[in-house]
Amino acid sequence: MSTNAHEKVEKNVGLMAVLIAVAVSFGGLAEIVPLMHQAEAIEPLPGVKPYPALELAGRDVYVREGCYNCHSQMVRTLRFETERYGHYSLAGESVYDHPFQWGSKRTGPDLARVGGRYSDDWHRVHLNQPRDVVPESNMPGFPWLEKNAVDGATITAHMKALRAIGDPYTDADIAGAAKAVDGKTEMDAVVAYLQGLGKNAPRGG
Repeated sequence: MSTNAHEKVEKNVGLMAVLIAVAVSFGGLAEIVPLMHQAEAIEPLPGVKPYPALELAGRDVYVREGCYNCHSQMVRTLRFETERYGHYSLAGESVYDHPFQWGSKRTGPDLARVGGRYSDDWHRVHLNQPRDVVPESNMPGFPWLEKNAVDGATITAHMKALRAIGDPYTDADIAGAAKAVDGKTEMDAVVAYLQGLGKNAPRGG
């Protein structure tokens, strides 16, 4: 009978499974823990602050409607990307994104630098019926956003939750959140969110 330890492990399925799990766990920790500390050390770019109430509401709608499934928000460090979209994305832009919207699929264009490229009215028409401004678009319309009101209590609670995980919202920010979105529609909120994207990004490619 062989006394080779490796052979014993190979023949004992239960023991092998446990040892594999242990090895994978240690490997995962070795990769993840340093990245967690690195993320904590990333400073926001100049001008990058937590989303104001209306933009935060718009971001929530953007996530809810699954816009990230077709639009990325990360310009890669490739010449053809920076020439089209602008300066490549930096980690300091996404410090207050929970979760980040980098994405990996572009059925539609990247939106990381879309803020200020179009007027508010253009965005409203585009969100309501995209083919009115981009005839070849296959994007669906979102006409119900114009009818849905933003809920101030929900945004207030969201800001409190974000502060609990480290976003530097002040008491005044939270106290004024409901008033900031009072009378606003989800369409107003999404337009505000889109107009804020990339406004603090470095200039140039």
